[in-house]
This record gives sequence, structure tokens and C-alpha cells, in this order.
Amino acid sequence: MEPISKSVVKKDHFAKVSGQAMYVADYPQEGVLFGKFLRSSKAKARIVTVTVPKLPEGYFTVDKNDVPGINRVAIVKDDTPVYANETVEYIGEPILMVVGPVEKEVLRILSEIVVEYEELEPVVDIRKFDTVFFDYNYGKGDVEKAFAEADKIYEEEFETGYQEQAYLETQGLMARVHSDGKVTVNGSMQCPYYVHGAVAKAMGFEASKVQIIQDVTGGGFGGKEAYPSILACQVAVAAYKAKKPVRVVFDRREDMEFTSKRHPSLNRYKVAVKDNKVTAMDIDVLFNGGAYTTLSAVVLQRGIICSNGVYNIDNLRVRGRAVKTNTVPCGAYRGFGAPQTFFSVEMMMNHIANDLSIEPLTFKKMHLVKQGDPTSTSGKYHFPVPVPAMIEEIEKASDFSKKHALYSKPQSGRYRRGIGISLYFHGAGFTGSGERDIIKAVTKLHKYPDGTVEILASNSDIGQGLKTTFSKIVANELNIPLERVICENPDTDRVPDSGPTVASRSLMTVGELLRKAAIKLRSQWVEGEDQIVEEHFKEPDFVIPFYIDKFQGDAYPTYAWGVVAVEVEVDTLTATNQVLGAWGSFDVGTPIDMNIVVGQMEGGLMQGIGYSSMEYMATDSQGRIRNNSFSDYIIPTAVDVPNLEVIMHVEKYPLGPYGAKGAGELPLVGVPGAYVEALEQAVDSKLNHAPFTYEDTMKVLKEAKR
Repeated sequence: MEPISKSVVKKDHFAKVSGQAMYVADYPQEGVLFGKFLRSSKAKARIVTVTVPKLPEGYFTVDKNDVPGINRVAIVKDDTPVYANETVEYIGEPILMVVGPVEKEVLRILSEIVVEYEELEPVVDIRKFDTVFFDYNYGKGDVEKAFAEADKIYEEEFETGYQEQAYLETQGLMARVHSDGKVTVNGSMQCPYYVHGAVAKAMGFEASKVQIIQDVTGGGFGGKEAYPSILACQVAVAAYKAKKPVRVVFDRREDMEFTSKRHPSLNRYKVAVKDNKVTAMDIDVLFNGGAYTTLSAVVLQRGIICSNGVYNIDNLRVRGRAVKTNTVPCGAYRGFGAPQTFFSVEMMMNHIANDLSIEPLTFKKMHLVKQGDPTSTSGKYHFPVPVPAMIEEIEKASDFSKKHALYSKPQSGRYRRGIGISLYFHGAGFTGSGERDIIKAVTKLHKYPDGTVEILASNSDIGQGLKTTFSKIVANELNIPLERVICENPDTDRVPDSGPTVASRSLMTVGELLRKAAIKLRSQWVEGEDQIVEEHFKEPDFVIPFYIDKFQGDAYPTYAWGVVAVEVEVDTLTATNQVLGAWGSFDVGTPIDMNIVVGQMEGGLMQGIGYSSMEYMATDSQGRIRNNSFSDYIIPTAVDVPNLEVIMHVEKYPLGPYGAKGAGELPLVGVPGAYVEALEQAVDSKLNHAPFTYEDTMKVLKEAKR
């Protein structure tokens, strides 16, 4: 283990365990107005009239007519309204906000507002879409020739569902307008500068008239990447009209029902096989974007780039579409499109192998990429691919091959077992040229005369330990005690734009910028003086330029790798199952703090098991989310997976700090393929969707009995 990997007490540990940490809901209520939304009760309709009762003094309604700038939220495409225009596009779309000093009175006013709608026909089924938000195509080789020469052609369809982020702290923001007209928004978020740009546009303000401050944030998992931009515009407009601070904090049902989720998907695979080898894949990926585009473009991009998995497929054709339905808009979630397609390709490879009477892991090994091979987008795997060694680690830990062979034999009796394995990667950093052309990250270090050093970066600690790992890097290079390094929550008035806290980029990209800045500061250090050093992102020289219009080039500079195995036991009487063990070997380069990284891997692995099994969420026939509480949306706990083992495999990335690369998203991505393969073995049936719940298992067992 590298010295930098030695674990320390997290920078924010004491503040959190002592209760001193200030979340947005903790600020005093005095002088702050409550804000509550009037939301659409229709999935698609034209708003005819909105009748508001007489408002007591000090109470206001805020709607589209109060937006001083543009009634659009700047995300990727600016199609999401701050407040609904003439139509509503999903159940829960905000029509207006009621604000006032007493919450009970605000709720009374809301209950008396009457909306007259002219209902329109909604689209709630992804299979019946009539609007395509984004449509991407790419490929390589001669797909038609490969299919013409194939011994066998396989075609299958795979589905994945919603997943709720279920962060500890719900969405919440507060806005106030200063005497000079400047607006400040603070609260729970991942990406302060995303919020900054959105608020400036909606308010029609210059950048200098907008300040965004991240408060202590109780988890994000992608759910606080884009959604805070929407909520920030809404509270900023409300504060601007009311001329008083306005705070909105969602309750759990509101948060679960109306904020962004993981995109459900429908993925069709057509695969050519010749001489027991896959020679071509023709893949059609469909993501349900919901009512507005939000982040669907970039989620879809990552999803289709890894749709052929960790396999070297010479002839490849991929189409990806994000389509509109009149349901809650989907957005970022840990893995960002990759879990949907990795599940699909892993299951496809299993099914082909079983049909060819080849052990699935052996079949997968036959197709594994290696260093120097082309990527799906005709880029290059520039660095070693450690998957074979990681498979051996999982073999040793789980006794995978022995168990897989045993469970492949006919099973009888009430309890039946299965074990599955998934091989995968996660591209580290922004897709394509995003870092170079869009983000252009900048970091600073500020040395004060007393020798303390402050990190100035816009990346947010949302529970993943970024304050600690950033501080360790700087302290190590400056050879000063960790407590002499300051790392506060970002404030856009104070910190440069080092980019968002997304895409497993913060440590690898921004951490390396801070390491370089610390080296620069060390060389210029003058005792007793105030000094500031700055570092800018530069794309590595080895990167093959990526062109999004062609989907060609290096989509990512490097990759984090994962191998996960899951073992289950199914009770054929009750259709319930028990996870007997889950094992993960993860390569995230050099762990900058071992406890933090292992915690991330364990948590992500559990999140993946939830996504695979119990985290079922659906809409009713009108497009309303049905599972809006922890009573009917179940997430796993430590009790559900008593045997959980994480192995850290280190393949250093030379351009990351001390060899580190992306970590946060990796552990979840490949779990569904392993879990559902294990279930396939146990119930002896081909399965094609995730999550695969107890109810699904019961249907399969009943069908088998018939």
C-alpha cells in the first residue's frame, strides 16, 4: 500500500458526528419564507386557468410571469421551464410556488388553488414514443458481412427500470436577494457552477450578480447534479419577487415522486457468432428520458459507448436514442447510463455461451480486450487491462468456477443456488473532449502568511470524502500537517470553476491539478507572505481526439475496471432469495485513502444489488410514480448481504495523483449482470430484465411448474 493510501480521520468527521454541520434545513427560520409548489395533476395538458384565493399580506404566488430572464433552465438543452408555460408535460411539473412566513398557511393556500386543464393524450410507455430527444449512431468494421458469414445469429431484448438515488438528505435550497440586486443561492448540490450558469440565465443577470454556495450535502449519487439547477432558478425567482429569503426543502415523498431518476432502458442486441466467437454486434439502445431532456444526451452517450462491454468486437453497429415520455424527467445516477447497457451485454454473452455449451466465464475471457486494442469508438486502450488478474482474485475469494459448475447441474429440493459474474469498466472522467472543450478546469491554492493553505476548487464533498482526499494530496506535496490545509464548501464568489462533481473525475482530474499546484507552490514558497498559485487542465498528449458527431476517438483517457460475483439461494416455496455472498475486485488506481475508497466500493456494490433486485419503481397508467416512500421502494441494508468482500486491485494511471483514477461510480455498474445470472442458474430460466424482484421470481417458478 502506498503511503498516501493510509487512512486518516475525515476532514468533516467531527462536524457531522457532533451535529455541528449546517445543512440547508438547519439555518434559522426567522425572516425566511417557506416555499411550496403547486404541481400538475395531469401528465399532459394545456393549462386553461389557474384560480388563486385571496392571499394574506406577506404571501405570494410565483410563476412563469415572474421570471425576469428566460423561463428555461440551462442544462444541456434549455427545454425545461423554470415554471410551467402553457402546457404541463408530466405529473408533478411545477406550475407555481406559494411562499409565505407560515408553512401551515402556505399549505392552506395551495389546497385552495384550482387549476382548469384541457387534457391531452400522454405517452407513458417507452415502446410508444413519438418524440426522439437524441439519436446517435456509430460503428466500425463490416457488420453486414459478419452477419452474412455467421454460423449463428442471436437476437434478444433487455429491460432495466428506474432507480431512485435515495440520498439521506432530500433536495433543498435557499435564495436571497441583496440590496445591490445580487442573488445568492445556497444548499444541497453537486455542481455549484452548473447552478450558477442556470440562475444567471433565468434571472437575466450578469455572472457577477449571482453567487452559489454549497452547504453540507447529505448525498447525491447524481441526483444533485442537474436538479439543483432547476430548483435554484425557482427559489431565486421567488426570492426576487418576495424581496425576502425563500427556502424550499422537499419532503421524502415529494423528492421520490418528482425528482430525476435513473433512465429506464430497452436494449435490443443482435449478435453474429462464427466458430464459437462473436464476430459482430448490432445494438439498439433506447433510454426513457421522461418529459424534458435534462442530462439524457450525455447519459445516453456513455451508455452506448460501453454497450459492447469489455469485449473486442471487430464489427460493431450501435444506435442510441433517448425518447420523450410524459413522465418525470430522468437524469444522472451513479454509473450514468453504463449499468443499463453493461447488464444487457453481460446477459447476452451468458446466453450465447450457454447455447454454445461453453462455460460463460470462459466464453467472456475469449473476447476480452487487452492493452493496445481499439475501443468501441476506434480509440485505444492505452494502459494495461487488469481484468484477467482480477478474475483470479474473485475466483480465489468466492470459489466461483467450482460453485458455477456445481449449480449448473440439475437442482431439486426447496432451496436452489446460483452464482454469477460480471466483467466491466467505467470510463474515468468526462466523455470525449468535454474536459478540454467545455469544462476547462482551473484550481488554486492560497497560502496565508501563517503558513496555512486553502484549496480553492468548485468540487463538492457530498459524503465521498473529497475534502479529505484533496487535503491529503496538497499536504503530502507541501510536506505540511493535514490540519494546516483548509478545504471549505465551494462558494462561486471565492473559488474558480474546476468543473462539476460528476463522472468520477474529481480526484483523477482535479486532484492532479491540485497536486501540480502544490508542487508549484512548494517551489515558490516564501515564509510569512500571502501567495496564490493556479493550475489549468491540459489534455494528455496521448489522447486520440474524440469527435462527438462521429463517435470516434478516445471517449476516455483511461478506465477503472471491475469484476463482481454474486451468489444467491432461492426458496422455491416463497420465491424469496438470499444473497449468500457478493465479491468485488475493483481497480481505481491508487486509493488516496483506503477506508474512504473501500467504503465507496462497499456502498456501490450494495446499491447495485438493490438496483438488481428490490429497488422496483414504476409509473401508473397516467405516468405517476407509484413508489414514493421507503415503505414501497425498498433499498438494501447490511442485513441483506451479510457476506460482502471488496478487493482493491491497483493498476496505476500515470496521469492521476499518485496513480489514482475514477472511483465513485465503478462499483455499482456491473452488479446487475452478476446478480441476474446467479438467479438464472438458481431458477434454471433465461432472464432479461432488472430489477428482478421476488414477484418476478414467483412468476418464473409458477411458469416452470406449469
